Amino acid sequence: MRIIDIPLDKIYVPAAKRKTLAVDKVEPLAEDILENGLQVPIYVRQGKDRYVLVKGLHRMEAMKLLGEDTIEGKIVQAKKH
Repeated sequence: MRIIDIPLDKIYVPAAKRKTLAVDKVEPLAEDILENGLQVPIYVRQGKDRYVLVKGLHRMEAMKLLGEDTIEGKIVQAKKH
């Protein structure tokens, strides 16, 4: 697996993943990332002209809240949902 900086606007979040978002967890996580940096990259798979989120929805939303344009991500081989 390789780790790259991925533009947040190029990441697609499947509907089933979006339903798992706990909004109350995003702000505390953003504060932790601000203090300590992003400790664990998100996981994505390569899709057509975009990346598809596999794991890391809360980290991705926290980075958006912080005003970041990119996030570290690992590109993995995963089955389509």
